[in-house]
Amino acid sequence: MRKSKKTNGFTKTEKNWILYDVANSAYTLLATALLAFYFDFLSPSESLTSVWGLTNVIVTIIAVILCPIMGTYADFSKKGGIFLMFAQIGFIGCAALSIFGAISTWKYAGILFLIVYIITEVCYTSANVFYDSMLSDVTTDKNMHKVSANGYAWGYIGSCIPFILCLIVYVLGDMVLVEKVGGEVVNKPYLGLAFSLCCMITAIWWIIFTMPLVGSYQQKHFLPKPKHPIKETFTRLGSIFKELAKNKKALFFLIAYFFYIDGVHTIIKMAMSIGNDLQFENFGTVKLVIALFVTQIVAFPFAILFGKLSSKYRSNSLLIVCICAYMAIGVLAVFLRQEWQFWAMAVGVGMFQGGIQAMSRSYFTKIIPAEKSGEFFGIYDIFGKSAAIVGVGLISLLSAIFPLSEGTWINVSLIPLPILFGLGLIFFLVSMKIPSYSAETEKPSKQK
Repeated sequence: MRKSKKTNGFTKTEKNWILYDVANSAYTLLATALLAFYFDFLSPSESLTSVWGLTNVIVTIIAVILCPIMGTYADFSKKGGIFLMFAQIGFIGCAALSIFGAISTWKYAGILFLIVYIITEVCYTSANVFYDSMLSDVTTDKNMHKVSANGYAWGYIGSCIPFILCLIVYVLGDMVLVEKVGGEVVNKPYLGLAFSLCCMITAIWWIIFTMPLVGSYQQKHFLPKPKHPIKETFTRLGSIFKELAKNKKALFFLIAYFFYIDGVHTIIKMAMSIGNDLQFENFGTVKLVIALFVTQIVAFPFAILFGKLSSKYRSNSLLIVCICAYMAIGVLAVFLRQEWQFWAMAVGVGMFQGGIQAMSRSYFTKIIPAEKSGEFFGIYDIFGKSAAIVGVGLISLLSAIFPLSEGTWINVSLIPLPILFGLGLIFFLVSMKIPSYSAETEKPSKQK
């Protein structure tokens, strides 16, 4: 097998793996910023938050069930083929969402939109499980942290390019109005077309930057394919939980990951609604979107920085720095009262978002068996995706009792944030003290 030549510090295969982060991050931005508004355009409702939230809970439940099964199956089959299948359904689904702008007056358009969205989200999430598990195949143990960090870094900055195009199209579509005499808007004739173009632009970007990885990826670590692979998949799925119970280091890391990544996801999902609810003076949708861009742009150089620091410092030390920084951001959120503090949060999140995600992915890759990376990352995804519900749910519940407002001296509903990071830090410190586990000898082994 021919070795990939290194250019600018990365092999061709490593670069192609990084490019998929550029591909799927465009959809992440679209889903975060515009798809909820698209659904509201198709099916206007005063309960948008609850309907959209319930839809994403359904997505999470399906992904949590599906991902470990498919991840386990991939470890003794062609991982690249299953990855491509989910990615293809994902970007086809994203393109299919563009249809609804043309049929927005149909009474069932909103319901059908949600069905296509759920399918797209599930396949997007499933493809990411296989993508993450490919890391041990595309790079070396020494270069793993750097490659993982650069994936997030270029994903952050690369996704801004199609999203800027989408934002221009959306703003232009939103500006053209048909009004009643009293000034009430009754129609925005080009907004549906704008949403459609946004989905098509994102789908095309997703396709283009997926193809290099598909063309170059070769699975190096795998298990022998059994006579009855589907039956063996479920057998191994049960055994992986038993192995995880013995591999205390991986288990306690996953518990830590559950808590601190929940805090990260909660901030990402709730930041725009928090800024909106606090109602700072002259702080509207435009500034919220700019804050989102600030986070993405700041995240790019800092994710690369963490990748470089990983060659000089231990990854567990860098993770501790990231978790503590996020805990400080959580405390700031609790006492958030002025607009400048919101901008400080946006910059702070950008500084450590790439680092905490990249270091977590590569650190977990190092403490699990390479030939079982698919099934272990299936479990990893369960902890990550299910955690995304807890913080959002707690803050939503507390917000109903203690509403966010600019005048309060403390934001009671945001107290769960620093607590989640604190719990994550405690469990991570515990996991650091546990030696690595060798499944072959069923004895702890010292980690280098």
